[in-house]
Amino acid sequence: MTTRSAPARRKRSWYATSAALFRWVHIYVSMLGFTMLLFFAATGITLNHPTWFGASEQSVRDEAGTLPEEFQIVTPSTADTAEAAEATVDKLGIAEWLRSSHQLKGRVSEFDVSEFEIMLVFKGPGYSADIFIDPASGKYTLTETTTGAIAVLNDLHKGRDSGLQWSWVIDISAIITILMSLSGFGLLFYLKRRRTTGLLTAVAGTVLLVAAWILWVP
Repeated sequence: MTTRSAPARRKRSWYATSAALFRWVHIYVSMLGFTMLLFFAATGITLNHPTWFGASEQSVRDEAGTLPEEFQIVTPSTADTAEAAEATVDKLGIAEWLRSSHQLKGRVSEFDVSEFEIMLVFKGPGYSADIFIDPASGKYTLTETTTGAIAVLNDLHKGRDSGLQWSWVIDISAIITILMSLSGFGLLFYLKRRRTTGLLTAVAGTVLLVAAWILWVP
């Protein structure tokens, strides 16, 4: 009867523990990021072929109106400086009144005040609303542009006009994808029968990607 030496048992224990760790990371990180990975993979296709799914279609709405007297604007002609004029503009009040009055979406990405015109822009994924206000009369015009669901998903994929918190979601999704790839690659080293062919396949995939870049990208 033979018994394993202590070093052999320790080596076997480390081998089994590390293999189990790689499996645990790969399985549960994959499940955690399953929906994220599916979302970014699917929207990668819709981004590459926007005309296939109607993502390039837009709907435009034009409206006009006059700001309430409570938002009376002091122009540089009646103020000491342009900065003083801008300071008299209730930006938050105007933006929220317009949002409520016209059911606008997104967040205010621009609010510029000049002697002749005030411009503010609402932006969101697949959405924009441009408002131009005459400081003297308070009259304004509004152009709202909306797109379909696919265009919204495409903008979410790119992080366009989607806010800081959504950019964190993109970063976390990227980290999860990296962990999935590395843990899957690590598992390969515990599969002795497939280790060589697996590594050769990984090298071939890398070579094909680099070759496609060199040959087909202008």
